[in-house]
Amino acid sequence: MKRGIERVFQGTPEHWVGDGFHVSNYFPSATDFEKRMSPFFLLDYQKPEAYAPTTRKRGVGTHPHRGFETVTVAYQGSIAHRDSAGHGGVIRPGEVQWMTAGGGVLHNEYHEQAFARAGGVLHMIQIWVNLPRRDKLTPAKYQGLTTRDIAEVPVDGGKGLVRVISGSFEDAKGAASTFTPAHMLDLRLKPGGTVRLPTPKDFNTALLVLQGKVKANGSKPASAGEFILFKNDGDEVVAEAVEDSIALFLSGAPIEEPLVHYGPFVMNSVDEINQAVEDFNAGKFGSLTD
Repeated sequence: MKRGIERVFQGTPEHWVGDGFHVSNYFPSATDFEKRMSPFFLLDYQKPEAYAPTTRKRGVGTHPHRGFETVTVAYQGSIAHRDSAGHGGVIRPGEVQWMTAGGGVLHNEYHEQAFARAGGVLHMIQIWVNLPRRDKLTPAKYQGLTTRDIAEVPVDGGKGLVRVISGSFEDAKGAASTFTPAHMLDLRLKPGGTVRLPTPKDFNTALLVLQGKVKANGSKPASAGEFILFKNDGDEVVAEAVEDSIALFLSGAPIEEPLVHYGPFVMNSVDEINQAVEDFNAGKFGSLTD
């Protein structure tokens, strides 16, 4: 049964994260809910935007996280990551960085040096994925997913392609390991291309159109920048491209636990937030220089 559509909306007015990411937030601040897309807690979207060449670092300096994971998907441009657990890497077009903050980590994100010097278009998404209580303090981990790591499944006789970042699609398994079930699929569709996306009825599910126009479950076409939130009343989404399109499909099992967040910390109680602040101030997240 096809899911109904709960709402279609744009993100908040764009704001700067550091000096390198000009993003619109879709949840939680663009909406009146914090847990409606659980296990996904936050989505910031940098639409395609040209940056002038520079020789200085451009991005976000060292900052802490605890209690969740950050997932960065690059469509254009390159982003460099370093963290206090000793991990690092560069995410290039078509690639993904999946960082588990867990019990605490410091990290920074900058435009990759060669990209910054040349200038160019940056187009990317960052998503925060909540961790369940049992895994809040898991050791920090980093998964750098290159294009070789991400399974690609042709659909509709070659009119579309599904890139499986996490979860599964048909017989393909996602490259990223997750702590709770979470499907994250990168859809590339040609005009008329259609893909059927089955998902359990209780999974919170949405589709963000990044390029072109897409009809979902027979709706009117949603354009680039529009977010389609589905009701939990069916077990499939059928997406059809009106023109060459790119979209991100999110569907995950909700984490039915208390949720308290404060800046870069996502925990289950105020006491745990206070402990995170104390641990950060005490230097327990390690050290990292910009």
